[in-house]
Amino acid sequence: MIKGPVLPLLSESAAAAVLVLADGTVLRGQAFGATGTVIGEVVFNTGMTGYQEVMTDPSYSGQLVTFTYPELGNTGVNGVDQEAERPHVRGVIARQLAPAASNWRSEGDLQQWLDRHGVVGIAGVDTRALVRHLREGGAVNGAISSDGTSPQKLLEQVRSAPSMTGLNLAAQVSTRESYTWTKPCPAPFDARLQDNPDRPFHVVAIDFGIKRAILERLVAHGCTITVLPSDSSLEQVLSHQPEGVFLSNGPGDPAAVTEGIALAAGLLKQANLPVFGICLGHQILGLALGGASFKLGYGHRGLNHPCGTPGQVEITSQNHGFALDAGSLPGDRVEITHLNLNDRTVAALAMRQQPVFGVQYHPEASPGPHDADHHFGRFVALMEERR
Repeated sequence: MIKGPVLPLLSESAAAAVLVLADGTVLRGQAFGATGTVIGEVVFNTGMTGYQEVMTDPSYSGQLVTFTYPELGNTGVNGVDQEAERPHVRGVIARQLAPAASNWRSEGDLQQWLDRHGVVGIAGVDTRALVRHLREGGAVNGAISSDGTSPQKLLEQVRSAPSMTGLNLAAQVSTRESYTWTKPCPAPFDARLQDNPDRPFHVVAIDFGIKRAILERLVAHGCTITVLPSDSSLEQVLSHQPEGVFLSNGPGDPAAVTEGIALAAGLLKQANLPVFGICLGHQILGLALGGASFKLGYGHRGLNHPCGTPGQVEITSQNHGFALDAGSLPGDRVEITHLNLNDRTVAALAMRQQPVFGVQYHPEASPGPHDADHHFGRFVALMEERR
C-alpha cells in the first residue's frame, strides 16, 4: 500500500477523484481536466519540462501518465509545442497544478485544454510514492475516475482490461491518408537548421504514431517527407521512389505491428536503400531481422537517460515500454551500436552491410537534450552517398 503525506487541495471546491490500480491500491485526490472514467496502463515520466509534448505524443496512447515533477501547468499550453493535433494520453496523474500559467509563450490554461480534449486527470497524489510503487511492482493497469464510480467497480473494470502486451495501438493513431511535410519547427529558437542540399532528399516516413518534431528535424536536415499510413505495403512505399525510408515511433507492443514488420522485412531486401527507425520503428527493424522483443518492468520515460558506446555517452530523451532482446539479433548481420547505460538494454543497432540503422531513444528530443540530433545527419549522409 502506498503511504504518503496529505497534499493540499487544488481549491476548496475541487471535485473528488480516485486512482485505482490493478493490484488493489486506491489513491484519492482532486479532479481536473474532463469529468469521467478512463482505464489504461499507469506509467511515469521523470522529465522536469515538456508536459505538453508528452501529453500530445502518440506513443503515450492508452496510458495514464504520472509526472514526477511536482507541478504541472506553470507554463500553460500553446499550439507550437504539440506533437500531434490533440492529446494522446488517456489520463494525467499530478502532485499539484499551478494556480495560474506564467510564460510568454502561453496561449491557454492546462486544465481547460485537457477538459476541452476529454482528458481526465487526478491531482493531490503523492507521485513519488506512486513511482516507487510502480518501480517495485512494474507498470500496471489502472483507472482514474471523477464521475463517482465506486473503487470496487473500477477495480473490476481495470482487472478485465487488456494489458499492453499484444496491442497494436499504432494502427489506431496512424494517419489514414498520405500527406507531404515540408515545414521546419515554427519556434525560431529551436529551428536548428542545418546546411541543406540544393535538392531536398525525398524521405517516405511510415506513421506508427509519428511526432511532429521528428518531421521538423528531418526538414531541418534537408528532407521533404511523404508520410504514409502504418499499413502501407512495400509496393506503395517504393512507388514514391524514396531516397530513404523512415520508420517512426509509436505506441503499444511492437510484436503486434505485423504489417509494419512485414514492410520492414521487404525494405531490408532493397540492399542499397537507407532505412532509419526511431523507438517503435527501431524495434520493428529488429523484429524484421529475426529478433525478439520483451516488455520492460516499468519502461524508460524521461529526459536524462544515458546511452552510448565505450568512450562516448549521449544523454537522451526516451519513451518506451518494450525493448529488443540483444541475444536474439543475428550478430553476423547486425551490430548493437549503443546500450542504455542504466540497464544495458539495446539502445541502437546498425546493419553491417546495408545502410540501415535504428535508435531506441528520441534524437529529436522535444522535450529533452539535443545530444543525439546527429542521427538525422547520419541518415542524410547515407542518402547523399547514394545520389
